[in-house]
Amino acid sequence: MPIEASPSPVDFQGDALLGTLLDALEPYAALPLLFDYAGRTIQPGYHLTEVKAGAFVTLDCGGNPDRWQETILQIEDLPASDGDGCMLVGKFRSILDRVAARIALAADARLTFEVGRPDEPMQIFDLAALAPQQGHVLLRLMARSAICKPRHRAARQVTSPACCAPASSQAGCC
Repeated sequence: MPIEASPSPVDFQGDALLGTLLDALEPYAALPLLFDYAGRTIQPGYHLTEVKAGAFVTLDCGGNPDRWQETILQIEDLPASDGDGCMLVGKFRSILDRVAARIALAADARLTFEVGRPDEPMQIFDLAALAPQQGHVLLRLMARSAICKPRHRAARQVTSPACCAPASSQAGCC
């Protein structure tokens, strides 16, 4: 008798790429897709209102340049209308396929979620995890904090073991 493997969660730790999410969702096309954000589960009538594809070129407070591509999914959190249930994973993926037919969506683009209810300010989230559940798939979103990138990099260097040279004493901020 074959043993069926249970679906395992995918931990993105806030570093999700569009292509990675789409690949992880592929086996679950027939299941409802839910989101957890800001301590709540999205309402079943949610609406994917806009897909944005952007290329960013930035300069942080330490004068360090950076560049990346980002796909931003804007979702309006609405109650169900006419007894409809949550959007299926397959429909979510097909919406993104239709968008990709009209504008370039890079598989290696950083993924950002903008989520909110109609009368509340929109909030920005990263994808923390994809968690297959009994009868649905849950995307757990985590709030994106503002950070000083040079200070953040310096703190990471201090906590990581030195390899070949001592860490720079300059944080490079402001």
